[in-house]
Amino acid sequence: MNIVFVASEGVPFAKTGGLADVAGALPRAVAELGHKASLFIPCYRKVWEAGQDIVGTGITLKVPVGSTTLLGHVHESRLPDSDVPVYLIDHPHYFDREGLYGHPGHDFEDNCERFVFFQRAVLEAVVALGLKPDVIHCNDWQTGLIPVYLQTLYKNRSGLVDVGTLLTIHNLAYQGLFWHWDMPITGLDWGLFSHHALEFHGKLSFMKAGLVFADLLTTVSPTYAREIQTQQQGAGLDGLLRERSADLRGIVNGIDEKIWCPMHETMLAARYDVNSVVEGKTACKAWLQAHAGLPVRPEVPLFAQIGRLVDQKGWDLLAQVAEGFLNQDVQLVVLGTGDPRYHDLLRSLHERHPGKVWAYLGFSDVLAHQIEAGADVFLMPSLFEPCGLNQLYSLAHGTVPVVHATGGLVDTVVDLTPKTLAEGRATGFAFRESTPAALWRTLDRVLNTWRDQEVWRNLVRAGMSEDWTWHRSAGKYVELYQEVQRRRRPHLAQSLTPHPVLS
Repeated sequence: MNIVFVASEGVPFAKTGGLADVAGALPRAVAELGHKASLFIPCYRKVWEAGQDIVGTGITLKVPVGSTTLLGHVHESRLPDSDVPVYLIDHPHYFDREGLYGHPGHDFEDNCERFVFFQRAVLEAVVALGLKPDVIHCNDWQTGLIPVYLQTLYKNRSGLVDVGTLLTIHNLAYQGLFWHWDMPITGLDWGLFSHHALEFHGKLSFMKAGLVFADLLTTVSPTYAREIQTQQQGAGLDGLLRERSADLRGIVNGIDEKIWCPMHETMLAARYDVNSVVEGKTACKAWLQAHAGLPVRPEVPLFAQIGRLVDQKGWDLLAQVAEGFLNQDVQLVVLGTGDPRYHDLLRSLHERHPGKVWAYLGFSDVLAHQIEAGADVFLMPSLFEPCGLNQLYSLAHGTVPVVHATGGLVDTVVDLTPKTLAEGRATGFAFRESTPAALWRTLDRVLNTWRDQEVWRNLVRAGMSEDWTWHRSAGKYVELYQEVQRRRRPHLAQSLTPHPVLS
């Protein structure tokens, strides 16, 4: 099969979150299974700064946006360690900016225009490049109009006839909502601005467009697939998702074992695997403690947190237990940025608990690897988490995760109980209620378990022995691509009925 992936960011070219990791890894994994794959992303300023080899294709696109036609260009690169092409859609007015989606604190006001241009430019480029895909794999709201275009304005375009679509929801909280008078920018008929299609509480919704028109839907964990069909986590789209529940699947993201594997990471103080984890982590922990200016004490549990310092990541819970927690014999390292009040909290904790707290208020990919390898415990008490990647990175590095049992966290971390320990399945700690008291009780369990190093080593080795690489996830996606293809081309499977086309 020939799969075209479309995303608004992708590693190593441009990244703000986990979507970029998926877009940079899944196409390569699908290609390794013997299929043809390619990736389209916008050509942001950060793409040019990423240091990748980029060449021009010589293709100039004429892209309708509202009542005007804009010119775009297509550049080409490759995903690292692969032959998977990356096509970069270039239009400096839209993409030569410091941020990908906005300035700090607010979105770009022309995001509707920017991503209408991107989506239509992708379809124009697919035709111009002669790719003739079987399936276009869309990701999040920035690509939600592509399934609509394929069933309306582009349904008779050569090279796009009978192309199937799959939309992956990475985070339903971000929906691409714009005022209704932006509808003409899309070029679509006003008849589609209805509650059956693109209208959402009086606004134009790119996410809803994809949810209605895509042949199949996926999200990034089985539990999150169930959660978004509830009123609590459905973000107002739970009714639509329940209607399409037969077309919705949950597939846990993978991790790139070439990048997130302590045996391959050259930036670590020591490389190790499941057989040498005790010695390897001891060296990495000592390095991290020294780097952070903390006492080098192997007997003290070193906790870590990496990511956005916001309520969604559980920082409201962490803030309420931090003082009591740091009164214990523990250490804490933090890497990330976010809400200024949590910046202030960490500065205050550093002052009040010298030798116990260190925070790097920024981001460093190298330091993220070093923290995952050097820490003993990873804190991830997210209020909601569609999939999560840091808990997977932690498991791969023998760093025991502490998670709130939601979304992909509950699908990937097995809570320590007498039963799961006896069965050799326990890999971490999970708590059900999103409250400071529940988190505190779990941290107490962690500290009690730490005192029994034999049990602790069992947790570490069980986590490192699991396979969370992209290989198994990619196989599940390939099965869905085949299902999409059969729906669009019924002669491939007489028993299947195609997904109805809306018009």
